[in-house]
Amino acid sequence: MGFKCGIVGLPNVGKSTLFNALTQTTSAEAANYPFCTIEPNVGNVIVPDDRLNKLAKIAESKNIIPTQIQFVDIAGLVKGASKGEGLGNQFLSHIREVDAILHVLRCFEDKEITHVNNNIDPISDKEIIDTELILSDLNSLEKQMNNLKKKIRTEDKELKYQYGVMEKLYKALSNGKKINELLDINEKEKEIIKKLFLITSKPELFVCNVSENDLINGNNFTKELETKFGNKNNKIIYISTLIESEISQLDDEDKIEFIKDLGISETGLSRLIKAGYNLLELITFFTIGPKEARAWTIEKGIQASKAAGKIHTDIEKGFIRAETISTIDYLNCQGEAGAKESGKLRIEGADYIVKDGDIFNFRFNV
Repeated sequence: MGFKCGIVGLPNVGKSTLFNALTQTTSAEAANYPFCTIEPNVGNVIVPDDRLNKLAKIAESKNIIPTQIQFVDIAGLVKGASKGEGLGNQFLSHIREVDAILHVLRCFEDKEITHVNNNIDPISDKEIIDTELILSDLNSLEKQMNNLKKKIRTEDKELKYQYGVMEKLYKALSNGKKINELLDINEKEKEIIKKLFLITSKPELFVCNVSENDLINGNNFTKELETKFGNKNNKIIYISTLIESEISQLDDEDKIEFIKDLGISETGLSRLIKAGYNLLELITFFTIGPKEARAWTIEKGIQASKAAGKIHTDIEKGFIRAETISTIDYLNCQGEAGAKESGKLRIEGADYIVKDGDIFNFRFNV
């Protein structure tokens, strides 16, 4: 699995329509009334990667297994969700289980589609959701701090340090800051934060749901969002859920023609995946052979032995070495044999830091 991404936002902003388009299903009911979705819908989507198909062709692989991304369509949140409004507590618990948050904001006018607040204002919509997530985290953090306080003794330096980190987070949240906006967080603090399962600590992408005409350049709504919140690392992207719905119904050849006619180079799904991978700092490595060509998703900075563990824990435990070829060298040399003859096959140890596109044959004993 690549990563698990939760789709959130106010009711009627296009979450379920986006989910259906991305997963090419109609499992998430999309309708013009609030709380259409109650239980979260889950769908796995193949991550497109041209490299995998090219590698498989050279290796004459019988099976091609791409990596996947999981989308979770979470019911619309409303003001007061942190206090249970609109089944808010239930919906907020679903968000805690995802790796990243995909926050959909309505940036289009349409009199036929009602807005829960009767006014199209994506900045206000964002602030409502942000507030509810912050309030939920404050409540969760307060409970965890009270529990930890009872355990702390004079000599418990680690617990005291952990409590100090929690106080720092509580202060930030109380001032209206989300944890993912804090810049002064060190590596040790990050490890503590991971174990607290705070919603606002999760990486976040903002999807502006726009009309077809605004897909390339955006509109006044998107410009206001970018002016107020910025767009560092492309954390704000434009998608038309209606266009994505149409694209999802086409075969591959028609998709290419349709996208070209729209004046865009790729689908919203493709842009979402790229943005998500960048946001979570993920990369892909491959295992290639005659039986199967397979893509694996890992975090940047992982060692070869840890990457081997993604395939099977026994490979990590009995790791000996990693026979490694870069994708470029594999393609240029037309396969493993050619790479060996050209001296492009490398032997890497357990501590080798995996690079995007590495092809591995792990040697191990059990």
